[in-house]
Formats: sequence, C-alpha cells, structure tokens
Amino acid sequence: MHSKISDRILNDERVKSILNYKSDKNLLVTGVNDDFKPVLMKELASNSNRPHVVFVENNHHMEKLANSMMDVMDNVYTFPVGDIMIESLSKQSPDFMKARMTALYALAHEKPGLFIVPVHGLLKPLMPKEKLLSYERTLKLGGTVDYDELIEFLVSLGYKRMSQAANFGEFAVRGDIFDIYMHDAFLRLELFDDEIDSLRLIDPESQRSLENIDSITLEPYAEYIVEASEREELLSKIDELYENTKANLEGVTKEALEEYYDVVTHPDQLVNHLAQFAHLLDEHDKSLIDYLTPAHRVFIDDVNALKTSYDAEFEAVNNYFSSVLEAGQMFSGGQNYLEGQYERLLGIKGVTYFNLFMKSMPVPIGEMIKISVKPTEIYYGQYDILASNLNGMLENDYLINIILRDEDELNKTKQLLEDLKIPSFIEDIPENSGIVLTVGSMATGFILPYMSAAILTSKELYNKVQKRKKRKQKLSNAEKIKSYQELNVGDYIVHVHHGVGRYLGIETLEVGGTHSDYMKLQYKGTDQLYIPVDQMDLVQKYVASDDGSPKMHKLGGVEWKKTKAKVEANVNDIAEELIRLYQERAQSKGFQFSPDTEMQDAFEARFPYEPTPDQLASVHEIKKDMEAERPMDRLLCGDVGYGKTEVAIRAAFKAVQDGKQVAFLVPTTILAAQHFESLIERIEDYPVNVAMMSRFRTAKENRETAAGLKEGRIDIVVGTHKILGQSIEYKDLGLLIVDEEQRFGVKHKEAIKQMKNNVDVLTLTATPIPRTLHMSLTGVRDLSVIETPPENRFPVQTYVLEYNGNFVKEAIERELSRGGQVFYLHNRVDTIYSKQAHVEMLVPDASVGVMHAKMTEKQIEETMLDFVNGEFDVLVTTTIIETGVDVPNANTLIIEDADRFGLSQLYQLRGRVGRSNRISYAYLFHQPNKVLTEVAEKRLEAIKEYTELGSGFKIAMRDLNIRGAGNLLGKNQSGFIDSVGYELYSDMLESAVQEKQGIEKEDEPVNIPINIEADAYIPATYITHEQSKIDIYKRLRKANSMEEVQDIEDELIDRFGEYPKEVVNLIELVKVKVYALMYGIYKVSEDARHYYLNVSKSATEEISGEKLFQDTQDYSRILKISVKDGEIRLTIRSKNIKELVNIMSAIQDSRMEAVQ
Repeated sequence: MHSKISDRILNDERVKSILNYKSDKNLLVTGVNDDFKPVLMKELASNSNRPHVVFVENNHHMEKLANSMMDVMDNVYTFPVGDIMIESLSKQSPDFMKARMTALYALAHEKPGLFIVPVHGLLKPLMPKEKLLSYERTLKLGGTVDYDELIEFLVSLGYKRMSQAANFGEFAVRGDIFDIYMHDAFLRLELFDDEIDSLRLIDPESQRSLENIDSITLEPYAEYIVEASEREELLSKIDELYENTKANLEGVTKEALEEYYDVVTHPDQLVNHLAQFAHLLDEHDKSLIDYLTPAHRVFIDDVNALKTSYDAEFEAVNNYFSSVLEAGQMFSGGQNYLEGQYERLLGIKGVTYFNLFMKSMPVPIGEMIKISVKPTEIYYGQYDILASNLNGMLENDYLINIILRDEDELNKTKQLLEDLKIPSFIEDIPENSGIVLTVGSMATGFILPYMSAAILTSKELYNKVQKRKKRKQKLSNAEKIKSYQELNVGDYIVHVHHGVGRYLGIETLEVGGTHSDYMKLQYKGTDQLYIPVDQMDLVQKYVASDDGSPKMHKLGGVEWKKTKAKVEANVNDIAEELIRLYQERAQSKGFQFSPDTEMQDAFEARFPYEPTPDQLASVHEIKKDMEAERPMDRLLCGDVGYGKTEVAIRAAFKAVQDGKQVAFLVPTTILAAQHFESLIERIEDYPVNVAMMSRFRTAKENRETAAGLKEGRIDIVVGTHKILGQSIEYKDLGLLIVDEEQRFGVKHKEAIKQMKNNVDVLTLTATPIPRTLHMSLTGVRDLSVIETPPENRFPVQTYVLEYNGNFVKEAIERELSRGGQVFYLHNRVDTIYSKQAHVEMLVPDASVGVMHAKMTEKQIEETMLDFVNGEFDVLVTTTIIETGVDVPNANTLIIEDADRFGLSQLYQLRGRVGRSNRISYAYLFHQPNKVLTEVAEKRLEAIKEYTELGSGFKIAMRDLNIRGAGNLLGKNQSGFIDSVGYELYSDMLESAVQEKQGIEKEDEPVNIPINIEADAYIPATYITHEQSKIDIYKRLRKANSMEEVQDIEDELIDRFGEYPKEVVNLIELVKVKVYALMYGIYKVSEDARHYYLNVSKSATEEISGEKLFQDTQDYSRILKISVKDGEIRLTIRSKNIKELVNIMSAIQDSRMEAVQ
C-alpha cells in the first residue's frame, strides 16, 4: 500500500483517536469490514510499540486474518487451539503447539506485534506466566554449563532425547555436541569442557550449520511442566477427587474408574498423565488472560459472534466431560478446561470492540467511533464503468492506489488507463490526489469516502487473486520421508548377488591387522554375510507390495539365481513390448494444433486462482505435445485435489480453438457430473458447447448429444464409458482426456485404444507413479507431475488416539454444528450395518448413510450422490472412498483401527477431507489397550507429522510406488516385483529397456584398486546414528572431486565434531582415489616401505615431463619417477599417507596443462 494512503489514514481524526485511545473505558469502533480490518490493524500495530491482542471467533477467522496480516507486516503471532477435549488426551499435530509456545513467550515478554487468538483458546489451562519465564535460560558464547545438568534440564523441559533430533521437541547429544530442536530455532551447541565453544543455528533437513550466533534463550517444549516437588501435592488432589467420585458410582462404572485411576497414577506414566490435572494445583488455573498486562492493548472482533462461538465450545466440552465422567473415565472436578473465562475477558478495562454495525453491547461503552468503508465494485472487463467511477473519484480529490501483482500487470494497467484517457503515476505520485499504481499484495480493495482514499487490486480489475506470499516458516517440517529408504536394523534387504536377507547393522572388524566397517547381513538359517561398506550399493532395502515378510534366501543356494533369471525373462518381454509401442508412436502422424490464440490467453487469465508452478509447467508440456506432429500420449500425475482438472480444461479449450472435438472420459457418473459442472463454470462465457452423457441424463438427452457429436455441434463431451459406445460417432475428434485410467476394465481399455489412433491423449491419475519407473519408461509415455498443493488449503489436523465412543460422538456433533459432514471409515462389510446403528445411537439427530464395495455400482453412485447433495450427515463406509469424488463439505474423517492401514492408504483417505478452505480434522483411532506393532505405531506417527500438504507424493511414494508399478505394467507383474523387491526390479527393467534401445549404460564410478592398508573407518563412538553413518559412507564412495570431499569434511566437523585418526585415514584414502581419477592413475599399491602409482598410457601421453619435475622438486628426496612401456610410474619412499596425498595434489597441474 502506498505511503501517502497510509498517511491519509493515520491523519484522519477518527483513526487518530483509535490510535491514541488511553481511557480505561471501552471503545466501540463500527463500520470496519473484513477488507479494511487488516489495513487498520497494521497501521495501529506499526505506529505503537505495544503488543496488540485481537480475540476472534475461531481458528478459521484467526487463519484468515493472520494470512492477510502476514502480507503487510512481520511480527504476527497466532494461538491455534484444536479440540480442547482432545488436546489433553492424544498425540497432536506439532504445528499448533509450536505456534502457541512462540506466541506465549512473545506475550509474556510484552513484545510489540499482533497476536490473534480464537476465543475458545481461553478454555485452555496454561502454565502460570512466572513459572513459564522461570524455565527460560540464556546460553551465551563463552559461558559455562554443566554437561549432565544440561541434559537433565532439557528432559525436565519436556524435550525427548533421540539419536538424531529430527522433529520439534527433540534433542540429541554426540560427544560434546548438543542439537536442540526448539519451537522457533534448531540449535547446535558445542562444548569445550564446560565452556560453550560455539552456538549455531542449523538446517533440520541437511543437519548442517547455517550461521553462528552469540546467545540464545532455551525455552520449554512442554506446555505444562509438573515439578517433582509438585507431584506429591497433585497426587493427593487426584486421590481426593478419586475418593469423592467413587462414592457416587457402582458396578461397571466403578470398575472403569478404578482402572482409570490406576492408569493415571501408574509411576511409569506419571509424566504423561499429570499435566492434564496440573491446573488443580494452587494458583495454577491460569488462562491466556493472565498473560495480559496493562501494556497489552486488547481488541475484540464481533463480540456477538464471539459469545456464540465460546458458548458452543464450552457446552461441547462440558458435555464431553460429563459423558466421560458417566463412563468412569474421569474424576468429577478433574476436567481439563477453565470456566468463567469469557466473563473475565469482558471484564478487561479499556478494550476496543470492532463491530460492523451498531448493536446492543454486553459491556458499557465509553466512546464510539464510526468509520465508513465502502466495498469496491468488481469490474472484470467493464472498463466504461471503471472509467466513470475513477473520474468521479478524481473530481472529488481522491487518492487512489491500484495494487497489482507484478510488473506486467502494472504496465498493462498503465496502458489501459491511458486508453481510457485517465492520468496515472507509477510508484511515486507528486500530488496529493490522483491515481498511483504499485506492485504489492493485498487481497481486496476498499473505498474510504471520508478520507477520500481508495484502494483497488487485481481482484477488482481482472478477477485475479493475489499471489500469497509464502508464509515464512522458520523451519520446514524436515522431510521425514527419507526414513523410507533408511535402513534400520532388522529391515529386509536385497543383495544383487545373494538375494533377500536381513540387515543387522554395521560392525567394525579387524581383518589382517587393519580395522574396517562392514554391513552385517543375515540369510536363511544361520548364514551371515559381512559386506565391506564400499560395496553397499549392491544392497537395497526390500520394498514389496504388501507388509508381509519376504522369503529369505540361503547363501550360495541356486534359488536366488533361478528367481533372478525368471524376472529377467519377464523384464525382457516387457521391454520388447514397450519398445514396440514406442516405435509405433514415433511413426504415426496426428493433427498439429496451432499456437495459442488471444482467446486462449484470455480464457486462461480468467482462472480465479493463482496456478501453481507445476500446473503451469504441465500446461506448457501438454501444449508443446499438441503443437507437434506426433500424437500426444501424456500422463499427468498429481495428488488428490491438486488442480489436474484445470490443466485438462485448458488443453480441451485449445483443441476446440482448432475446430476439433474433445472427449472427456471418466470412470463414474458422479465424476462426470462434477467435471461437467467445472467445465460449464469455466467455459460458459465462450462459444463452446459442452454436453454430458451418463446415467444421469435421459435416453432422449443422450440421443441428442450423440447426434450433436456426429454433426459437430458439440465441442466437448464429458461422460462415462457410454461415450466409447459403438453407436457414438465423432465428426472430428482431436483430443481424448481419460481420468483415472486405472479404474477402467480391460474391455473399455481396448475401446480407448481403438479411439487413440492418431488422436492426442491426455490421461489423468492421482496414483503417483514412481519416479524410478519414469526413467525406464522414458519416451513410451510422457509424464507431467504436479507436486505443489494449491494455496489456501489448510493442512488437516490429525489426531491419533484410543477408540472412545464419547470422542466419536463429540467429533461428529462438532462437525455437524458447523454445517459440515463426516466420513466414518469402518472397513468390514459384515458389521457395517451394525456400525451404522451404533453411530445413529451415538448421534440421534444425524442421518447416517452406508456405502461398501459389495453394493452394486449404481447403489454406490446413488449413495455418494446423496452424500454430496447433503442428504446424509455421516457416511459409514469402507475404503471404497479412497479415490474419487470431491465432497468439499465433508471436513471430518474418523478412521477405526487405523493401525491396520498402510501409510499411503491412510494418506489417500485423509485426502478425502480438507478440500475446502476450512480447517478439517482426521481422527485415527486404534483399539483401547491394544499394543500396536512398531510398524503401525511408526505409520501413525508419520501420518500425524505430515500435516503438510503435498507430502502425499512423498509419503505415498514408497507404498504407492508398488501399486503404481502394477498399474503401469499390468497386474500380473506384482509377483515378479515382490520376488526381487521393487528397487531391483526397476533397475533391471531400466537396463533391459536401454539395452533394447541401444543406449550405452552410464559408467559406474570407476573403482581404482587402492591397495593401502590403514585403519580407515567411522568408529561407532564418533557417529552413533547408523543411518547418518551409511549416508556418509555412500557420499564418500561417490565423491569424485576435491570440492565434494571438502564439503563432507566440513559437514563431519559441523555435525559430529573433530574427527578421530580412523576418519582422517578414511578421508585421505578418498582423496587418493579422487586424485588418481583426475590424473589417470589406474593402480595405487604399497609394500613395506613404499607407495607405487601407475599412470595409464593415455594419461602419460598428456603429461608435460618438465612441469612434472618442476612441481615435485620439493619431494625429490623421496620421489622417484620412471617410465616403462610408455607408462609413468611414481615410487614414493614414505609410509605417511598425508605425504602421498600432498604429492598427488602437486602433480595434478602437469597433466592438466598438457590436456588444455
């Protein structure tokens, strides 16, 4: 926003009186709408050094305001609170906790800025402010700390000690190095004895240091800390509550309560359970209001909405706790929420209330200020109206700031105004009125009639939504996906020559007097195999299509050889088939579409959202294919809801521009209806006829459509397999779009193949096809991938907890109360109807539908359609909902027995909610008291961590890889894939295809025999985390330049501290290898007193002898150079490996110069 507009707003008497309001009576400001509110709040917060705290209706309003505020100012804090009842009992998404802790510290320290708090956040008990601040501890460079005491201190603050800190709230200790992942920084601290030798911020993904700092404040991770001294007091309070509650209960409920009491007071679990009762301690029932001081300025936005929202939440929480109490799962008086907070909020003095209109207020008002804000008109191409409105404002001395998204739009608008004969300025404006164009980000404009100021944005002029500035996350949720390729002890592996075994870890063995690291593998029976770490690329993690354990092979047996031969034959067949397809495609000729027209550009500009970079790249690739002579056959992969449809619509529009027809084939009637709607919505203003053929149309309508296609009246037809029928003729079909191809049967696929002849084909799929397979299919099918999520999608809040009927009831009621719908996943057809009855009993007001795979296709479609149209509130269903229909109004997903699902399944299922701009919830339940298998627990943990959108691709990558592979290559492949593991299968396929295409294989990194005995390995005392050790070995093996070696050295010192002698040797040997490669030395060997270097013939020819002698003068004492059979041989009389490296470094130039 232009500074002159800013000045106008600040010089207005009304705004001045809001800014300088000091009275302890309440102030009411009316007339401020949502468009102007962020601007006003920014001016108030930036022109005062007080913290401003705004209370809003709920999380959604908080997110909305925070997003707008982050466009215009920096220090914006939010206090997101999930379900109060769940916060205390489940593992919850860490993002909320991070945001809350950051906000609480800033509030407690009275930092200036803007704090946005949803009103139900007041129900949450917080640690008293003084107690929170007492745990802060500042670490300064050069200060001292006690090693053991620091570890204890971190544990007492709620941090978890791990071998490597990867998530918020973890810390790791390696020797004298501490890594601590706090809510606003990831810190590495290095000690020298007890002195702090270095403090650095690190990158969670690479675990490398980013910058040095002088000091940092350690802050608690846990939101509530119960001191050892307070435990006794708290336990006696719990005992008291227990006795009182027990007195009023009998029978089963009493037993349940006794069980609950045992769980809560179990010595091993105390830390986990006591926090939820901590507010019972004296002086501990504190809420956010207790963090506010007279220094904080409080704003309340729309007090009536706030009251309604608070009451609803309070009642929900209250009901929940009473029902838990009845079930004997809680002590009366032990509820984990605070009462009377709303009344306390209204009791704060000197609060500023924002209300759009004058209403009766629940508090006395001392002063009232009315601000007049008019919304702007939307012009979209009606430039005559725009001109008359602008001229009208200019006559009244308005200052108008038009905020555009980028330079192009700015120049375009400048030109537009010139054509309309309206003067305007860019960036600077000499007068105090007129029009000034600037580049910036603001969602919508507004007009301030009393201040004679107006703001217009791209939204009003061109219906373009502002590009959201990415919210700078201080730390990205480091991709924990890597863990999939990570080898953990006990994992199954495949060794290229020996078959399937198990990985048992890395061991250091002494062989012939020297120590080295080996990977230990277990095979069938008692067979064990030790593999030197430099051969670790022969070993891959075994990935198959199910979770079952594979068959292990016997060492030296013939079984593995047979298996491999079978797979090889299979792979060869596939490769043949692929090559044949490829050649056919290369020879056929199709229609060459012409380049984009102006109408195409205008059509694309009408897309109301900002396309993601991936969408744009995919559109570009598709158009390039269409404009080429060869028929297009492209596969577009993208996660659920990532905007594949928009890409397809753009391609369809392009085809119609050239007078061609488009067939859009979808697997289900409902999808047909949904795509039809989106097409109509996007294309209605253009001369394009769109029709639909499916069971939702009458026979007569379908006949008319068929006639229209034959005569060429219809440009685009959307439909199910009906459009493949024998009787359907197209006048001039140019493009076929197939959605979710894997869901069509063989018969339909044949029909599609018939249609494909010389027609451009675009196939859409949500099953990510694995990257490795892309490589092997290059040229057979072109691929475009959309990996970035669209803006304005909130991550799904995911909770993992034990099954509890009251929770389910609560979660459903909560979703219904905001007008939404619920998916309830019960994956057993035989009991699904009793589950429906159960849900109806829990929530009597809800209408509950059922859907499962044993219903006919028609029944499934009808049920789904009723759900989309809101006939049912809850749909009890099996995993049949994994793929398919968009239900933007369903924003709660409940999954029973979540521990039984694969990761990708959970992810796909979770993708069913969170498809609109409301916050959505996924509750993953597992049976109470069930001990989860480690795999299941990891999976649930992972899915909870990945609230990030777009992680689907990464998550599902491993699980779905396999499904995707099956789809691409035909179903009967999965057996072959399982027998050798996924990675090896795709490697074999790739080499078979390349061999058939006559492509030379890429050279493996040359392994020069370096026969030098030395203790060269990474001791377990230096790097304890096995995966990190494997990674470092892999990188050392691949290093082929000094820069790479240098980088690894830096990383080792940064992450693990000074390295020991064995690691020095290891790195020196890698340097020997790199220098040998660069110089053309093919063998390095030694005897008791010498090192020998043999230079190849071809390299010898490129060496300048004179330069070689010059460069080695310093070493003439110990170096002898001879030539035999046209090969130079260097003999070094020394056994110091460092000297060897120095000599090899010195000789490099003598070859380099000659080569140039």
